[in-house]
Amino acid sequence: MKLKLLLFTTLCFAQLGYSQNLVQLAKLKPAGAYENVKVQKIYSNKHTSSFVIWIKKGVKAHKHLKHTEQVYILAGKARMRLDDQTFEVKKGDWIAIPEGSVHAVTVTSRKPLQVFSVQSPEFLGKDRVFVKE
Repeated sequence: MKLKLLLFTTLCFAQLGYSQNLVQLAKLKPAGAYENVKVQKIYSNKHTSSFVIWIKKGVKAHKHLKHTEQVYILAGKARMRLDDQTFEVKKGDWIAIPEGSVHAVTVTSRKPLQVFSVQSPEFLGKDRVFVKE
């Protein structure tokens, strides 16, 4: 009986699409070696894109002309610049980055900074403009 119930529940969730959209972010590990930044796409459609990003050193100052980005810190610590402000970020922090805002990050922890990034509308890699500091 328990096996039938488990099978029925699994089939129902699969039909609703839950099994394909459920990701345990805290358990993700970067696939393969990387020098500074590793990006793993989690989900994307014409309205939004989400990624898990691992950063060992930092990301240079840049802005997105047509995207709003929201970042949630999953692990690590860093110093973040957002326009004319600089502040420390750590696990559990959430940062909203409006379109056109210059932002950068310098990792301050021994382990890489791991973030969950949501960008709206869909990010296809063509809307990142690096700026001189």
